[in-house]
Amino acid sequence: MSTATITAADINKLRQATGAGMMDCRKALTETNGDFEAAIDWLRKKGAKVAALRGDREAKEGVVLAQTTADNKTGIAFCVSCETDFVSKNADFIAFAQSIGNAAIQHNVTNIEELNNTAINGAKIADLINDKLASIGEKIGITKFERIDAEYVASYIHGANRIGVLVGLNKEAADAGKDIAMQIAAMNPVALDADSVPASTIERERAIVTEQIQADSKMAGKPAEMVAKIADGKLKAFFKEQTLLAQLFVKDGSKSVEDYLKSVDPSLKVKAFKRVALG
Repeated sequence: MSTATITAADINKLRQATGAGMMDCRKALTETNGDFEAAIDWLRKKGAKVAALRGDREAKEGVVLAQTTADNKTGIAFCVSCETDFVSKNADFIAFAQSIGNAAIQHNVTNIEELNNTAINGAKIADLINDKLASIGEKIGITKFERIDAEYVASYIHGANRIGVLVGLNKEAADAGKDIAMQIAAMNPVALDADSVPASTIERERAIVTEQIQADSKMAGKPAEMVAKIADGKLKAFFKEQTLLAQLFVKDGSKSVEDYLKSVDPSLKVKAFKRVALG
């Protein structure tokens, strides 16, 4: 079997198709005797190996995006992570993340596994991630994915792609949706209202405030009923600070978020929200 001649044009073609480095492309073509498709597979396999080797590396940087369908009935928020802010701020990496989001919307994706198996121009996103990993030499991946379906979904990206927010409303209200999304980005509520706070969160907070009360010397010897009553009061303060509808509205501290919604439209309701952030 004769050895194929590897030209600069061949290497450049493979580089343009995969984003891999020149030396990697040359080696891939050499190892596969110039077979272009086999060389792409070789690079992907190399990327998978690199991913395995870099599995212990922390990918704390990345790009967070949030977007909706054209009819605003569905929204997604997700993170494509990497190791350094140098990569996360790179225009090509941001465009790569955006292409993933576009594919997720186009193919009605509901979770990370589906997204990784979704194709862009015939190539699975998981394989494209391996190609990108091979070209930049950092651990990357889709690490978070959220979705909301509602009568109207607003999306918002905050802080140079560091936080993405989705807000599901019961009716169309673009400006209010953006305002509420900005509130969520800034204040990071744990739930919509007190009734929506997970029982485990309430138990943890109650344990913390109870311990704080008992540690106060002024409470020494006080009956358990009094301690419990004070703990209930502190929990109410927690709900006001940490649940969306009870929070003070960041754009007008004289009213709560719930009051703001009523001022826009008495029938306007937040049905759900999701917040995706780096880290």
